[in-house]
Amino acid sequence: MGRRPIVVRAAVLVAAALATLFAVPAASANPVPGGLDGSSSAALRLPPAGQVYVALGDSYTSSPLTGPIAGPPPGCLRSLNNYPHLVAGRTGAQLTDVSCSGAQTRDFAAPQTVQGGQNPPQYDALGRGTQLVTVGIGGNDIGFGEIVKACVSPTPFGTPCRDRFTAGGTDQLAARVDEVSDRLDDVLDEVHDRAPAARVLIVGYPSVLPAEGPGCYPVVPYTAGDVAYLRGVLTDLNTTIAEAAADGDATYVDTATPTVGHDVCALPGQRWIEGLVPTAPAAPVHPNALGAEAMSRAVLATLGVPAAA
Repeated sequence: MGRRPIVVRAAVLVAAALATLFAVPAASANPVPGGLDGSSSAALRLPPAGQVYVALGDSYTSSPLTGPIAGPPPGCLRSLNNYPHLVAGRTGAQLTDVSCSGAQTRDFAAPQTVQGGQNPPQYDALGRGTQLVTVGIGGNDIGFGEIVKACVSPTPFGTPCRDRFTAGGTDQLAARVDEVSDRLDDVLDEVHDRAPAARVLIVGYPSVLPAEGPGCYPVVPYTAGDVAYLRGVLTDLNTTIAEAAADGDATYVDTATPTVGHDVCALPGQRWIEGLVPTAPAAPVHPNALGAEAMSRAVLATLGVPAAA
């Protein structure tokens, strides 16, 4: 049997889940260069027990399908064992988690319609008494869901994904990453305005793809050339997030470096980011429970919280 049927079946299986996770609301990678976040001294400030903590973000924050749903609306797929809940459990923080699958930066300021209702504007959770804020956003602004589906290839040859997004001489994904920069600046300004006393962390994306090499076609049906292209897009997005942190009085949390080797091509048990067809409870191309735990460790390390014994 040829490879085409395998790839087509994988794409069909994943399409329904991606439609919810990356949906545009109705009516409404790799290590990043160090020193961008200016966090060397900030990481030494241990968080106080019982601090008021607000988590904003998309599905890489909400961690869909990795555990019981943590509150309405159900369409946000906000898990009780996502990194905000794990960080709160480790620090004793009073957590308000308003992250939601499919969120874009615009959903911080307006209601996001999802299955089962609306997620209120995420900014509404902030207040003058907020002491800690984590922000995880940007992937849906550049079209993560579109990219995941559009880059599936029926053959392991060529660079069909790169060709699609660079047709006409303009790299559409590079342009989208550039646009995210201004949006992140606006997000951080608004967070500081609403929570002026809070320490603000902006959390990057983990290493979804292998840090080097051709990938693992057909298990993850992207060609070697497209894996290299998409790896660059993820690196650029994380660099943009880190630069926004440096410019916006926030601290960047690098989740790419500690997840290298645990990408979609790693073996089950070593894989912290699931592929198009998950082998552990998680949404396609999202962190599983081990990935959420790894992201929580990165946040805790940035806060200066000692590793658990």
